[in-house]
Amino acid sequence: MSPWVPLLAMTVALLIDRLWGEPPTWAHPVVAMGRYLAWLGPRLSAWRPGFAFLGGAVAWCVGGGMVMMLAWGAQRGLSECAWYVQTLLLGVLLKPLLAWRMLRDEVASVEGALGESLGAGRAQLQRLVSRDVSQLDEVAVRESAIESLAENLNDSLVAPLLWFAVGGLGAAALYRFANTADAMWGYRGRYEWAGKWAARADDILSWLPARITALLLCLSAGAMPTWSSITRQARATPSPNGGWPMGVMALLLKVRLGKPGVYVLNESAQLPEARHTAQALAWAQRAVWWAAVLSVLLMLLSACWAQGGHG
Repeated sequence: MSPWVPLLAMTVALLIDRLWGEPPTWAHPVVAMGRYLAWLGPRLSAWRPGFAFLGGAVAWCVGGGMVMMLAWGAQRGLSECAWYVQTLLLGVLLKPLLAWRMLRDEVASVEGALGESLGAGRAQLQRLVSRDVSQLDEVAVRESAIESLAENLNDSLVAPLLWFAVGGLGAAALYRFANTADAMWGYRGRYEWAGKWAARADDILSWLPARITALLLCLSAGAMPTWSSITRQARATPSPNGGWPMGVMALLLKVRLGKPGVYVLNESAQLPEARHTAQALAWAQRAVWWAAVLSVLLMLLSACWAQGGHG
């Protein structure tokens, strides 16, 4: 496969996402991953802790291995096609692993719903987060939406795009499986033991992309908070990765963000208003394009490295 094909396929995937958004549920590979995890999760969580951990680890490895091999096989199978067919089909296969338009629209809809009523805002936010939103006031709903935008910018776009750039469709698919498994199993309580492996795997695969996402947001805003302030905010959250883009977003917007009873970011700043949501969305959109530029550079470097090795 020509080194230009993945680069052009990424462009096709981003264009499809911009024009049409998500594919139908029946054709969505991430939905299929979720069904596999949803079927196994309750069964594994009923086991004793040690067996639940082992079962969760094996289930993750089997599911992740299948996803990666299917994606790798599909990309390899395209190598016999004409370059333009490879580009189109690889872009179509990559698109479901990226979900920027859906994220953007959902976050914007929260702000729009808040303009109608607090209840509508809470209902719209519930589509984005797994936490209980019934007691959140208007400010807390807005904070949660902005936090979800920042964190999921990494999970839904930057990380899978970067993994595709360095490892092809198989690496991007494995990342989305890991992220989906963490979202479904990586909680304390019912899934604590069955989901430990999934949570750690996602931490590892998201470690560098989350930090890159934070830097891309700075680039998009044309500002750079001090490194000490960034790391201080990042450490305030339980997640080793989510605090990086969320903390940077709070610092750039000069607002307070938080999850009640869990953490507060940029605590002494003002409370977010509707204009801050609009600004966050604008910066996130720019970060998408910067992520695409970075991915192109990584692909070109990889192609040059491969040619140098063969030379």
